Amino acid sequence: MFIATLIAKESLNERDIQSAIARLGEAGVTIARQSGLIDGRVLDIFFNGDPGTARKYLEEIDGDIDVAVQPEANRLKKLLISDMDSTMITVECIDELADYAGIKSEIAAITERAMQGELDFEEALRGRVALLKGLETAAIQLCLDERVRIMPGAETLVRTMARVGATTILVSGGFTKFAKPVAQVIGFESFHANVLGESSGLLTGGLDGPIVDSARKDQLLQSAAQDGGLSLQSCLAVGDGANDIPMLQRAGLGVAYHAKPKAAQAADVAIRYNDLTALLYIQGIAADQWVSQ
Repeated sequence: MFIATLIAKESLNERDIQSAIARLGEAGVTIARQSGLIDGRVLDIFFNGDPGTARKYLEEIDGDIDVAVQPEANRLKKLLISDMDSTMITVECIDELADYAGIKSEIAAITERAMQGELDFEEALRGRVALLKGLETAAIQLCLDERVRIMPGAETLVRTMARVGATTILVSGGFTKFAKPVAQVIGFESFHANVLGESSGLLTGGLDGPIVDSARKDQLLQSAAQDGGLSLQSCLAVGDGANDIPMLQRAGLGVAYHAKPKAAQAADVAIRYNDLTALLYIQGIAADQWVSQ
């Protein structure tokens, strides 16, 4: 049995529901039952048939409606692993930090290409960090205070999942100086990111230690699941760029959040319209069960 969850940005009306039912009929699946309307904008439809075809047909529905199709089993996840930049926060930290060095446009162009999967991640990261050589480390705190904003729904998502017993891990191809305070504010249990080289109050233009890249994110997901005695089907991964694709594909449910095309195509679910609380609805957690900030 599979579940198709419709999540409207504002409200889900009867026309939307009937359109979804019709589309599932065209997809050749058999509807077993459906929920009542949840919080005025969410509906679960339980069906038997091919989930990939069902998703394809449902994503053609008009309107600001996100669609998730998944197995009924293991719906409530026991581990959340998430990217940071443009996923749990609204910006790319390296781009904003570069603005304090007067080279934002140059670095942002490289970031975009790396996120699209057009450049080798580590090479692009080291190249951008090298351009920051000589920037005062005080700019990091300024950037945190002035530029970094938490993504809508992030705190509710993470704190609610923690309350229901899930492990929560922040993994970033960015930097620990940002990941640590972001993880603390949002409520993540742990974090992993890259370490900027510093000397005498200035950035050295280098990185200390191993790189957190796509392979490392995937490895962290697998090791966390193993340490927790969890199957990968019980894990939820969320991200937005090419660097997140391996963990999105590895997890039982990979969610691309307002993502680049390659990530959206690779993921099980692509959230385009709603905020991060959509990931709670996908797991069957309605608003009256959420942990507010």
